Amino acid sequence: MSEGFTHIDAEGRTRMVDVGGKSKTRRLAIAGCEVCLSAETMALLATAALPKGDALATAKIAGIMAAKRTADLIPLCHPLPLAFADVRFDVDQAAAIVRVEAEASTTAETGVEMEALAAASVAALTIYDMCKAVQKDIVISEIRLLYKAGGKSGTFVSPHWPAGRPFPDA
Repeated sequence: MSEGFTHIDAEGRTRMVDVGGKSKTRRLAIAGCEVCLSAETMALLATAALPKGDALATAKIAGIMAAKRTADLIPLCHPLPLAFADVRFDVDQAAAIVRVEAEASTTAETGVEMEALAAASVAALTIYDMCKAVQKDIVISEIRLLYKAGGKSGTFVSPHWPAGRPFPDA
């Protein structure tokens, strides 16, 4: 039953994958998502006038914390010694969209895709939390892995990676 499935043992039970025999390599992942706001909420966010305060500063810290705690949130993830975690925002006031991008890196036996995805997701959720007093119908969308490098599977570049954008150094 477990043939081909890495997280299922011979008896069909869920398990954490044993990465102890893998070599430590440099790993990097970038994930992103979008938070769609109303024009009114965007104006408040852009001027740091939301009732709860500076949404982007709070979301940045929340996202970094999520990257550091991913193994506590996703049951079968390995705890990783992160070398770097960051969250960045592209605020498109005209479209009323905040594009969230999270990056994580490590030198370890397994990748950091889940850490980057958790960071982007929690940053977006924090923006929602900071804005919900003025808008309830906020949409979080397009959560995806944009780039990963390192490990046995090598480099992955999403078709959503911005054209012409240089690739980060792994």
